[in-house]
Amino acid sequence: MLKLGCMSLSYKDEFAAGTLDLDGFIDRANEFRLDGIDLHTRAFASEDPAYLRGIRMHALKKGIALSYIGVSSNFGVAAGEKLDEQVTTAKHWIDVAYFMGIPMVRVFAAWIPEGDTEEAVLARMMPCLKEVASYGQEKGVVLGLHNHNHGCVTRTGKDVRRIIEGVNNPYFSHILDTGQYVGSPGASGANGVEDPSLDFYGSIEQTAPLAVHVRCKIYRIQSGTEEWLNYPRIMETLKKVNYNGWCSIVYEGQDVEAEATAVPKAIKYLRTLTNW
Repeated sequence: MLKLGCMSLSYKDEFAAGTLDLDGFIDRANEFRLDGIDLHTRAFASEDPAYLRGIRMHALKKGIALSYIGVSSNFGVAAGEKLDEQVTTAKHWIDVAYFMGIPMVRVFAAWIPEGDTEEAVLARMMPCLKEVASYGQEKGVVLGLHNHNHGCVTRTGKDVRRIIEGVNNPYFSHILDTGQYVGSPGASGANGVEDPSLDFYGSIEQTAPLAVHVRCKIYRIQSGTEEWLNYPRIMETLKKVNYNGWCSIVYEGQDVEAEATAVPKAIKYLRTLTNW
């Protein structure tokens, strides 16, 4: 059975304004009868053990699973202290996930700095991913590679598959973002217009068999139906590969509709598509 969740960044405006915190997010997920939530590192008010235990216990009492912690890593920075810091930070959040009993940590791969080459970036990124994945394996925490466009090296399904095969660790898996492959109406600067020549849906098809978690991007839900992404098609792709994991809402349409009204619409909409 598919599990319906929500990412904390769906309420990024409310978190930023201080009108919502993790405890409140858990309560809201319970009110919406969600199965679980994803937590970006920015949603944590503290990393004190007492605070982390409190969040874990609150989620448990409310029946809300904590599915992953999202780390905004970049293993494409220059070699040296900055790159070492990326590895240290990823390991730190693996430790937090282990402490809280959260099964997975999300990472980005790498962005290509101006004047650099993709080959050079991959050469310094791959050892880092292998090191962090091995650390996750020691702790029993999966590392989830999140596909992303905007200059990232995971902009196509082929890119993601190459990296996962190169790391070659059972604890290194894939978090599939439905809106972040190149050609997407939301990820390519097209503002709602897909570029068919880039075969955005083909990238989803390529990596759906690898996915252990799906981030369901929502851009325009005013009508009650997501307008930019073809979710019936996406769900059919997931069904074909017998996907049985998380479908977690990530709302990014704050510029046209407030989170308070948009996210409940997204939940209602996805429920109609995930009842297999």
